[in-house]
Amino acid sequence: MDFERILQMTTSERNLALLQDEAFVDDVTEFLAIRQLYNAAIKQVRTKLEILNDGFQVEHCHNPIHHIECRLKSPGSMLEKLRRKGYPIEMQSLREGILDIAGVRVVCNYLNDVNLVADLLLSQDDIRLLKKKDFISNPKPNGYRSLHLIVSVPIFLAGTTEHIPVEIQIRTIAMDYWASLEHHLKYKTENDVSDSLKCRLKHDADLLSAIDADLQDIFCQMNVLNKNYYLYIGQMDNLYSYLLHLSIQQHHYFYFLVH
Repeated sequence: MDFERILQMTTSERNLALLQDEAFVDDVTEFLAIRQLYNAAIKQVRTKLEILNDGFQVEHCHNPIHHIECRLKSPGSMLEKLRRKGYPIEMQSLREGILDIAGVRVVCNYLNDVNLVADLLLSQDDIRLLKKKDFISNPKPNGYRSLHLIVSVPIFLAGTTEHIPVEIQIRTIAMDYWASLEHHLKYKTENDVSDSLKCRLKHDADLLSAIDADLQDIFCQMNVLNKNYYLYIGQMDNLYSYLLHLSIQQHHYFYFLVH
């Protein structure tokens, strides 16, 4: 059975074919093994991000990541993308030509957190950057903003290591809010979006970007105040410790004189 037929099947149809057609077993097994690799890559990237987020909270009392979303491209979407790009409908084309089968979306609290998370992840020795598109510094004409990374992560299997690409989208809460609603309006409705509505969507994207920048500034100013407060508390603790130590020394001295 050809690879295109495998991608067109539902999960139930593939399971039934495995039972009924022995010649089909190898093809389906290979496809399922590939899906498992991409799923493992998603888990690995997500775990890395969660560890970074937890570590940053412990060290800096701040979580740069608000939440993480993951998705594995469906067989139907894989087939549609292979056709759109004009690639042969075969397993090799899928692995070499489609780099966003595994997807991770990282939604950050503040604007500066986006590059912070990207830099922390890319600094790890086993993460290799394949492609980067910065739609925050250079937004799309429709107003879309996000940082897109394609990275390669190693998946360690019994006796071999596979390097699997993962698409990572990193954006703020405001960027994610706009992108989600814009996608819904554009792709989930039957009506075409008029030019006037596109202009309004672009205006809203710019407005949210300005709010992002303002909230980042507010956070930075409050963070400075918090640091000054904790610096003051630390100084007071040091002073208290010094006075306590001095008091103990004096007590020992007077005790020595009396006895």
